[in-house]
Amino acid sequence: MRVLYIGGTGIISSACVEESAAQGQEVFLLNRGSSKKYLPPPGVTVITGDVKGDQAALKALLATHGPFDAVADFITFTPEDLELRLALVEGLAEQFMFVSSASCYQKPPKHYLITEETPLENPHWQYSRDKIACEALLAGQSKQAYTVVRPSLTYGHANLPLVLNSWAHPWTAVDRMLTGKPIIVPGDGTSLWTNTWNGDFAKGFSSLLGRPDTNGEAFHITSDEVLCWNQLFQTVADALGVTASFVHVPSDFCMALYPDWEGTLIGDKVNSVVLDNSKIKRFVPSYKAEVLWAEGVKRSLEWFKADPTRQTVDADVNARQDAVIAAYRG
Repeated sequence: MRVLYIGGTGIISSACVEESAAQGQEVFLLNRGSSKKYLPPPGVTVITGDVKGDQAALKALLATHGPFDAVADFITFTPEDLELRLALVEGLAEQFMFVSSASCYQKPPKHYLITEETPLENPHWQYSRDKIACEALLAGQSKQAYTVVRPSLTYGHANLPLVLNSWAHPWTAVDRMLTGKPIIVPGDGTSLWTNTWNGDFAKGFSSLLGRPDTNGEAFHITSDEVLCWNQLFQTVADALGVTASFVHVPSDFCMALYPDWEGTLIGDKVNSVVLDNSKIKRFVPSYKAEVLWAEGVKRSLEWFKADPTRQTVDADVNARQDAVIAAYRG
């Protein structure tokens, strides 16, 4: 099977590339070739090109490598981008894999258990509304066979997904714990949540590639381990061997100081999110998420400690955390 990944160097997509290669798929990557953090495994063909550049030239370039049994798109975020992407792969892709987001599901949820049939409506986050619009665009067209996959918070060695941490500099939260600085846990920390190891996600994702029976279907692929935010934060502190200072701050108070936090807070992570993985297991009976949060934290910390240059800190996130905590305590 011949698979083209558009992107392929991110936290999620890189794991999917590795799993596709491990499954014996012939893998191609389309990206700008500028990533310095990730090198694809041997045998993967890298096609250097900018999806925002000359579309006709890019399509001609892809045609020299295609057609493909599946094209997996990890870098489309708006309907405008999606229209360009569909035109780009028209005639070259048997299946178009659109990577959406589990944040598209109803916020706040009206039922504790989320399935693929849960309504897609999120008034609190533009990112999610754009992904929802993309899904609607796909459903409304008939030219291209497609499959939708909705990851939830998925992580790997290079990131620790703690709410209000820095995505670009995830060591920030760790540094606060190590240096004794207080760290915000929104609300009372009892909201349920699921973090998924990227390698586990990749096993499910790669097994959906090139399958006609998934046309028009949507899947989320997550761990079955459900923890509250207090447990998620405490697991990191325990792995570090420190007594961390957690400050529970209402989300509304946080957003009063930083309104741009609305999406990640009430548009996503302060809701209890328990995802039912029955559907992916029906289509991929072998799917099982094996890496629990404690093990994933251990692997991530070992990766950061192996090279101190990776331990970068986000000054803006630190300043925001300090400002909110000072105002709340004051």
